[in-house]
Amino acid sequence: MKLPGQEEFEAPSAHDNVPAGELDLGPGLNPDGPSDTDGRDLGISRDPLLFIQLNELLGWPQVLEWRETARWVLFEEKLEVGAGRWSTAHVPTLALPSLQKLRSLLAEGLVLLDCPAQSLLELVEQVIRLESLSPEMRGQLQALLMQRPKHHINTSGTGPCRGSTYPRKGSYDEGAPLKEQHQNPLRQKLPPGAEAAAVLAGELGFLAQPLGAFVRLRDAVVMGPLIEVLLPCRFFCLLLGPSMPGRGYHEMGRAAAVFLSDPQFQWSARRASNLHDLLAALDAFLEKVTVLPQGRWNPTARILPPKRLPSQHKSLPSKQQEVKSLSIPHTTTIEDRHRHEPQAPIPELQRTGRLFGGLVQDVRRKASWYRSDFFDALHPQCFSSVLYIYLATVTNAITFGGLLGDATNGAQGVLESFLGTAVAGAAFCLMAGQPLTILSSTGPMLVFERLLFSFSRDYSLDYLPFRLWVGIWVSTFCLVLVATEASVLVRYFTRFMEEGFCALISLIFIYDALSKMLNLTSAYPIQRPGSTVYGCFCQYPGPEGNESQRTRTKHKDRDDILSMVRKVLSDFSSVLAILLGCGLDTFLGLATPKLMVPTKFKPSLPGRGWLVSPFGANPWWLSVAAALPALLLSILIFMDQQITAVILNRAEYRLRKGAGFHLDLFCVAVLILLTSTLGLPWYVSATVISLAHMDSLRRESRACAPGQAPIFLGIREQRLTGVVVFILTGVSIFLAPILQFIPMPVLYGIFLHMGVTALGSIQFTKRVQLMLMPAKHQPDLLLLRHVPLSRIHLFTAIQLACLGLLWIIKSTPAAIIFPLMLLGLVGVRKALKWVFSPQELLWLDELMPEEEKKIPEKGLEPEHSFCGSESEDSELMYQPETPEINISVN
Repeated sequence: MKLPGQEEFEAPSAHDNVPAGELDLGPGLNPDGPSDTDGRDLGISRDPLLFIQLNELLGWPQVLEWRETARWVLFEEKLEVGAGRWSTAHVPTLALPSLQKLRSLLAEGLVLLDCPAQSLLELVEQVIRLESLSPEMRGQLQALLMQRPKHHINTSGTGPCRGSTYPRKGSYDEGAPLKEQHQNPLRQKLPPGAEAAAVLAGELGFLAQPLGAFVRLRDAVVMGPLIEVLLPCRFFCLLLGPSMPGRGYHEMGRAAAVFLSDPQFQWSARRASNLHDLLAALDAFLEKVTVLPQGRWNPTARILPPKRLPSQHKSLPSKQQEVKSLSIPHTTTIEDRHRHEPQAPIPELQRTGRLFGGLVQDVRRKASWYRSDFFDALHPQCFSSVLYIYLATVTNAITFGGLLGDATNGAQGVLESFLGTAVAGAAFCLMAGQPLTILSSTGPMLVFERLLFSFSRDYSLDYLPFRLWVGIWVSTFCLVLVATEASVLVRYFTRFMEEGFCALISLIFIYDALSKMLNLTSAYPIQRPGSTVYGCFCQYPGPEGNESQRTRTKHKDRDDILSMVRKVLSDFSSVLAILLGCGLDTFLGLATPKLMVPTKFKPSLPGRGWLVSPFGANPWWLSVAAALPALLLSILIFMDQQITAVILNRAEYRLRKGAGFHLDLFCVAVLILLTSTLGLPWYVSATVISLAHMDSLRRESRACAPGQAPIFLGIREQRLTGVVVFILTGVSIFLAPILQFIPMPVLYGIFLHMGVTALGSIQFTKRVQLMLMPAKHQPDLLLLRHVPLSRIHLFTAIQLACLGLLWIIKSTPAAIIFPLMLLGLVGVRKALKWVFSPQELLWLDELMPEEEKKIPEKGLEPEHSFCGSESEDSELMYQPETPEINISVN
């Protein structure tokens, strides 16, 4: 039977119906190839991703045709016929009767598991072999099922293409559907090895009773133009029958597609051996359905996909959980916070009981990755990271070099800052345990240098020799800390300390950037309209001026090119912003202060060489007395270095190559001795710049289904970006003619951007916002469900008080005790266990080692937990599967 206006499939050609293994799916779509979104890092054998398409039979009783009306990958997309486009991906909502009717229809219908069909024709012949169908009906049904569906495919070009919703007139080319399938942009969003499922539903008047069939193919086979994407088909579902009120078959078809899009049902359907197993999977799905009450919900509203899907591990069938439990190594995730059990310390923080035992283990651990640390840097993203961090490092070197010159009356200056940054930074990146760390001068170190110089001046001491002995003692104390494996104490650095320290450093960045930009207003004042003092002025135009023009361009499918452009813009966004600022400054000829780089390679202090004399004019006993300030500086360096190391090595960043706390501290100790001997500034890990470095190297999945955010895959761990950054910093001394065109306000903007980004990414900032927000406007955060609001405010107020105290001490002559105040944060955190319960600390912070030992074997349940809380998530927690996790430290 041939219905009007429709063509039948001719005899299957060599390319229409082929097994998946024999089909060339093109670049990036090898069925057996790896995917960025798969679980290869976890050792999990996952089922292929399933693309589901709903083809609906329309036009009864006049002209029948199959039209694609909806599709699913993870979420539903509906075809908006009037607009000629696919809707945004959304969470599907179903009517409860459609689920019940579908179950009844499949229970009484045909179920074929491991069907051996190798083509669409063979599949149709298997489906229509029903005793209830007469030979005439079988022929009509076969002709109907073999008809070509109409897809909505946006292929390259400006005109519609054959097979889309608006086909061209004329003769039909049998190869066109496959060509369209190759050109479908959706194909690039699906991971390698993806499979398809076809759901066909509609009203058919010559059927006396509903016809339902569910088929699972033994071998996934490409069914020609049945599916809009050239994918092998694994499942086939047919739902036909006489007319019924409403859009019954449409809703049943959507219900079948939603069933197949559910990971748990799909897992069971792939392994079902009979009808009973399939119905059991349907019942398991229905048991977890959420019902929206009538009158309290608009059925036409679309629920946007969540930022992060809940873990499927706890709700998988029992057999699958057993398989996964054998293949997934134990890792601490955010969901473990719902049931916290004692965890063994990470390998880097386990005591060996031997002198330098931790250092030896760090060296052995990192040696196996040393070669890959250079080859892993061969990626365009690393080039963008080098430019971004280089400009930030140069800005930091100039800023702190100028401040250090003022603090030491010219004994050290910008040249020493450049040289010290280049030498210490490059050496650290080559030898350290965590090469993503960026060494730099920091605010606390600058304060200590200022105090040390003031002490030397007040007592008529030779500053640089005295500083040399302080550096020798600091190196000695740090080596003692390395030998005794003192770095294992970082287990006591909980989020309470990390957030306080990160907030302090971020505020220093923001304060310095804003203060320097405001100071420019006196030397470079902003001219008012009508003023003739300055050569040009800027003013806001009237309503008729500065009009933005919006132009419309013809739609062309350039998804591949646009995706590449967006990726480049994302990777080079900071660099492009800097270049744009420099270009505008040059084009407009603005009189702004420019970057000043030393042009002569010689010490800032006249008359001194590069090697510092051990004594100079100082008495011999000063070499022993220098141990006292060195002790305070050692505490500061240990806290500054290790807090930053803890932040950078948190499990949420998914670092594969491990940390090196002992090795990092050893490198810092050696570099302190080297820079003290050369009269260069002292350097430790810079928290904000290091976080920005990691953020610029984050990896995300490329194949993202509609509605799915890119999945965070980890950080591109390597040594080359840091090494190149510091080499360029040293070479910058000879690049003064080029660098002099960079405006200082642009570099201050880098400081401001890094400070604001780091400050906004910590949980502490969000809890401060809760203090200023009425309860009715507060977001539905998981933290607020389990901890009373008054207790949250009390915890935040304590953190604010500690932060304020640190800022006051840093800004006053009492800054000499600043290292002790950092150490005092550990004592404050330990005292909090007398104020807050373990359950509250579990949600607000982290448990200390001795607090974990007191947890019973069954784990620690939050006090205010209710049924179903295991699947909840919080926006206050780190979410590694969204692109917004950039430099979060919580």
